[in-house]
Amino acid sequence: MLPNLGGMNPQKMLQKMQQDTLRLQEELDAERLETSAGGGMVRVVTTGMGEVLEIKIAPEVVDPNDIEMLQDLIVTAVRDALKKAQDHHSEKMSGIMGGLKIPGLGL
Repeated sequence: MLPNLGGMNPQKMLQKMQQDTLRLQEELDAERLETSAGGGMVRVVTTGMGEVLEIKIAPEVVDPNDIEMLQDLIVTAVRDALKKAQDHHSEKMSGIMGGLKIPGLGL
């Protein structure tokens, strides 16, 4: 049994959702999200779709005697940036789907 679609033809509703999804993906791809670790010592910029665009490292955090700390900061910043992008993407997609749960979309 299909839910009440507000009088909209299910096929037209699906077409609209597909168009809205494509438009949203383009918007997310154009967005820039920034995350940092170590009090801003390592910053990562991603698209709203989760593509890593930049990693910026403050010169003062580069210590040849403590490479592990720098590596940890980079991993933390990238992990946080990807999580932020994923959460942002899911939030935007849920607006299009209107609470509709579709298997495989991870929403």
